[in-house]
Amino acid sequence: MTVLRALEIRNVALATFTVLLIALAGCASPPITPEANVAANPATRWTMDPALQARLLALDPEHISDRDVRETLAKGPTPRIMLLHGGVYPVHLIMESFGEFLTGMGYPEGRIRDPGNGDWSYSPYLLTSQLAGLVAWQYEHDGLHPMLIGHSQGGLSAVKILKDLAGWNGDLRVYNPMTATLETRTTITDPYTGRERPAVGVSVSYASAVGAGGIALVLPGWWESLDTLRKIPDTVDEFTGYFIEVDLIALSIPGNPLDRRYENGGKAHVRNVTLPATYNHVIVPMTASLAADPVVRDWINAYVPGDKRDMSSLPAEAEGHVLWAADVWYSVKKQWCIEAQRWVRAQRARVAAESTPR
Repeated sequence: MTVLRALEIRNVALATFTVLLIALAGCASPPITPEANVAANPATRWTMDPALQARLLALDPEHISDRDVRETLAKGPTPRIMLLHGGVYPVHLIMESFGEFLTGMGYPEGRIRDPGNGDWSYSPYLLTSQLAGLVAWQYEHDGLHPMLIGHSQGGLSAVKILKDLAGWNGDLRVYNPMTATLETRTTITDPYTGRERPAVGVSVSYASAVGAGGIALVLPGWWESLDTLRKIPDTVDEFTGYFIEVDLIALSIPGNPLDRRYENGGKAHVRNVTLPATYNHVIVPMTASLAADPVVRDWINAYVPGDKRDMSSLPAEAEGHVLWAADVWYSVKKQWCIEAQRWVRAQRARVAAESTPR
């Protein structure tokens, strides 16, 4: 038996065992109510504090510290993050672990959970047009561009949502999460201009996909031309595609014509990142414990994409998760800062315009 084959067998066994453990643990957990966990986005309060405004505008999006997150960003305008889990039950619990990682790093929990039902993540079996309609609804309500983070089949969803937002499949109806209904309208009121505009064309600030593709692509809902399968439209500012060096579930193997890298379909900034073969497709997002370890936490907060920092000081259990978690967290902090600064500048401009004599 080759070393590679032994590694594959070990990874599959570990993934199966881990999913079963998480499922059993989830059965013993008390139900979570959205009323207890989903906070409103108090946008007007955020911009009333001149000191907070100044601190937000002084931040460098490329270099956000743990202190910046907790003392400044978390007190200001915060975009919604939409987590998109894989398609095999109960892997949604693994994406929940990533949600707990984000909150452990300082991201407000109420800006991750669904505003209607309190769920941590969204199923890939939901219509992507519905989720794109939710993006439009969210932007209309808080003036902040959401973020999409997809795992496995949820990564396919993330890319398709971007295409729905770009109008690849026609008009887009607004989805209201508070009533759990698709509204009849295909337009929103832009929170910046106050004018009516199509839901198509609303964008997200950041999106990423890890382990997206492979076996799931045989399902009719994901059939698409090879020419457009990995093409990212202009409805995202920054997109990162993550590939595991050897990933039998996503079929990331040499010679597979479907295993293409993501490419820019217009102006979006697109990155492709390859994770080591030791990463396990199923449990990559199982990262909640990383935020609880001070050593790992400091390593993640200091991470910059492309940085070849020493990992020898990290515990062994972080090895199969930390690079992905750190890279995603860097992008989340960056886009969070950019969105908050954009929001503050827009509100200052609005106040100045309203105070100017006509």
